[in-house]
Amino acid sequence: MSGLTHVELLWLEKRIENWIRFGRPAEETIIDRRRRILSFAPGSIFAFVRWASNDFGTVVSRIDIIRAVAPGQGYATVPFVRPGGEILLRLASWPKVESVLQRIDRLEALGIHPAEAAPDYWQHVHNRLSVNEVPRDYTRGRHLAWLHRRRLAR
Repeated sequence: MSGLTHVELLWLEKRIENWIRFGRPAEETIIDRRRRILSFAPGSIFAFVRWASNDFGTVVSRIDIIRAVAPGQGYATVPFVRPGGEILLRLASWPKVESVLQRIDRLEALGIHPAEAAPDYWQHVHNRLSVNEVPRDYTRGRHLAWLHRRRLAR
């Protein structure tokens, strides 16, 4: 066992589209033209987007922001993610997915890689959007506070 968290990505144009919106993979395995596996080291955070449709329209729109776990740690299962991970955010429906994607874009506009944002921010976004409330924005000040907390915890 490698200790990595593996995410299977599949792209069947206009049918099934699974992709990573952000994250820093440790490994990539290309299976064929439409499938590949990205692997993440324990503790790394990534966003996994799943979309699927049939002849009548969209059947799945989902985003999960997951922290990869170390061997022996508890985890929740997520389709296409082996073994699973710590779910920081899990939302379904295109309007909510789109809202999360916009928040990711805002972080990047601040020059902050979304995988480096405070994990509790993603939990906050999940909680607020789950009840149709507007999440607070992530700021440079909040990010600096997170970096200080993380450094002190080591």
